[in-house]
Amino acid sequence: MNKSIVVILFIGLFVSCSNTDWRDASREPAGISADPTTEKHAVIEVYAADAFSWRGWFAVHTWIAVKPQDAADYTVYEVVGWRVKSGLPALRIYQTATPDRYWYGAKPQKLLSIQGDKADQLIPKISEAVARYPWANEYTLFPGPNSNTFPQWIALQVPELGLELPFRALGSGYAD
Repeated sequence: MNKSIVVILFIGLFVSCSNTDWRDASREPAGISADPTTEKHAVIEVYAADAFSWRGWFAVHTWIAVKPQDAADYTVYEVVGWRVKSGLPALRIYQTATPDRYWYGAKPQKLLSIQGDKADQLIPKISEAVARYPWANEYTLFPGPNSNTFPQWIALQVPELGLELPFRALGSGYAD
């Protein structure tokens, strides 16, 4: 087969798999987080979902959610690259009752869940580590710092979490 035909076919496949508009992609809750209205204990959860579009073939996006005891919402910590292009910090911190939302069409999976006294003891350590995150205003797709560098850095600062990111968490090695 002619090499130019192979290249054209590859480009066609590549483009057809990445034509989803991020504005139309699902951000609905996946229903896998502890409900803060019924779960009164402290909770720490870490999620991963396929990265948006063709990047999801190779990489995941990861984020951390914490809920102190009796809190009505989670605090979600994540790094998002397009925020930097808008003049905002890459590190995004927000409150929500649903930290397990789809990552632009990709269903998340829970990598870690800690509840009760251990979570209550670790949440302040996580918050302190977040405040010291050295790349809060930076984002580089590869090798990092990126969305996977952040939770890996937190895991190194708070080893009691026992957090291990998946192989597809590209950029996590930048934290080392």
